[in-house]
Amino acid sequence: MIPSQTSRMAPAMSTATGGIGDKIRGAMAVGKTRWGMLALVFFATTLNYIDRAALGVMQPILAKEMSWTAMDYANINFWFQVGYAIGFVLQGRLIDRVGVKRVFFCAVLLWSLATGAHGLATSAVGFMVCRFILGLTEAANYPACVKTTRLWFPAGERAVATGIFNAGTNVGAMFTPMLLPLILHVWGWQAAFLCMSALGGIWLLFWGLKYFNPEDHPNVKQSELEYIQKEVEPEQARVPFSKILRMRGTWAFALAYSLTAPVFWFYLYWLPPFLNQQYNLGINVTQMGIPLIIIYVTADFGSVGGGILSSFLIGRGMNSIKARLLSMFLFACCIIGVVMAAGSANLWIAVAAISLAIGAHQAWTANIWSLVMDYTPKHMMSTVFGFGGMCAAIGGMFMTQIVGHILTVTNNNYTVLFTLIPAMYFIALTWMYFMAPRKIPTVTE
Repeated sequence: MIPSQTSRMAPAMSTATGGIGDKIRGAMAVGKTRWGMLALVFFATTLNYIDRAALGVMQPILAKEMSWTAMDYANINFWFQVGYAIGFVLQGRLIDRVGVKRVFFCAVLLWSLATGAHGLATSAVGFMVCRFILGLTEAANYPACVKTTRLWFPAGERAVATGIFNAGTNVGAMFTPMLLPLILHVWGWQAAFLCMSALGGIWLLFWGLKYFNPEDHPNVKQSELEYIQKEVEPEQARVPFSKILRMRGTWAFALAYSLTAPVFWFYLYWLPPFLNQQYNLGINVTQMGIPLIIIYVTADFGSVGGGILSSFLIGRGMNSIKARLLSMFLFACCIIGVVMAAGSANLWIAVAAISLAIGAHQAWTANIWSLVMDYTPKHMMSTVFGFGGMCAAIGGMFMTQIVGHILTVTNNNYTVLFTLIPAMYFIALTWMYFMAPRKIPTVTE
């Protein structure tokens, strides 16, 4: 068995000291099935953020039509976060127990229906109900994506794979201001929600037919299966949730993620209103669309580039935990410049500062997710991630209320909000540095 495994893995191993191109060719030589699975979760994440970002892009129109105040909009987003918090921990546990394929299929079906239901809402309360259901079901996305990555990719590729599927957030947020204005002007905002709902149905067809776990996939090559599973973990029994809550790594991730994840939701929910109010940009491709496209394209580069950096450091022999933490420190430093955004009278200075910050945020996220994958056993992965996501969603609940109150009191002045952002990353990094385990724990640890 050992000689066979070594020979089959030779294409990848022989390039270990080569350049990035050689390493990519070597990794592809063992098989490409895992990249197809990654494509499925990438497109799911894209749909997730199209559905999520649409409300922010349409906010100026909906606020005018329904007479929303800043607090009405904050409360609508608050109820999304409530549903998201509940859904994260429940669906993370379900994915570990029932399996990623069935749980994720049901979740995407339900969130697509919830998206379409927005088109029937006629008041702020109606939108709160729809956003709650959307949050409850969309919460399955990241536990499912992380579980898929943990199952299909070895440690050296996880940060890149994570960066790629997480780039779907930026692609979704980027395409939303490109496509929605066209639908809005032709058919209206109700039709926009129905069109987004239909996209989920198309994805469900591909997921149901094409996704399998590695050992069950009918087309995976033996060489790729051995490459994926080359890191042997100690055998573990099913672990009760109470024991998972006593693991140090669970709280390392949960509290750090709860500080930084709400920052991206702030961008998603409040950037379109910020651009509309501060620079008088309309909802069309040439005005609001171009700045948002630039911001989210930069975020895509950060998402993938952040994974490449830590994978490069690991390839150079650095311990994976240290590589992730060093990368996170460098990206936190890049976020400091966002404080210039609110005080700038020049649109493009603000766009540049926000672009760098959101790109660094996505790079940070790719690494913190990969870090929790490095020290968490596969059979606990979605549960640990789901609990961390729940904590982050609770942080997002507070964030929406704080943002709404600050903007109400300051008459839509964003300076305080942008100034607070960098501190969140350095506090989170300090917590992770001292709390993150340096190895995969056993049940008794």
